Amino acid sequence: MNIAKQFDTLWYQGASLAFVATVTGAALAIASQATGPRIAEAQARKTQAALAEVLPRNSFDNDLMADTVAVKDTNGRTVTVYRARKAGVVTGVVFGMENKGYSGTIKLVMGVDRGGRLTGVRVTGHTETPGLGDKIEIVKTPWVLSFNGRSLDNPAPAQWAVKKDGGIFDQFAGATITPRAVVNAVKRGLDLYAAQQATMLGEPAASAAPQS
Repeated sequence: MNIAKQFDTLWYQGASLAFVATVTGAALAIASQATGPRIAEAQARKTQAALAEVLPRNSFDNDLMADTVAVKDTNGRTVTVYRARKAGVVTGVVFGMENKGYSGTIKLVMGVDRGGRLTGVRVTGHTETPGLGDKIEIVKTPWVLSFNGRSLDNPAPAQWAVKKDGGIFDQFAGATITPRAVVNAVKRGLDLYAAQQATMLGEPAASAAPQS
């Protein structure tokens, strides 16, 4: 066996692989630079459309994506809040919540007006069972519309649950865990708004009553 020739062959193969990997990596980098901005722009349009969907028509005239504030929920998670303004006045806010469903995390956006009433809820991501849990999607059923106009006192706190748990919200046959998770997430979102209302609206917090 010609050892020198074998080493030459191994060196050539290694160099060829390295060259191909370098060229491939460069091509991917160039493609990423070319398509990255377009992907980001498409995602921004999708996000803005989802935000507008949970707000009343003509309730804002500002760029929602450019008017934001960050708050912390009770778990320490940073939540981005999008402010809706009309003639400079904040009319409501939109922010995302999430909860563990039957087969993964359910993500949603919710709109809340100044008085703490829900203006809309939409599920933006989930991995729930098709034909069962996916009924939380507006394109499948109008179930999420049952949140419209609700607030922390409508219904009473004990009734913020699916009917199986003594609440007022419908569950799905064979998929109670999924709507239960959404109801819980929306309720926590309203609690977050109540606790962070001043920050979300960009207004000074109410000062404590003077001591007598």
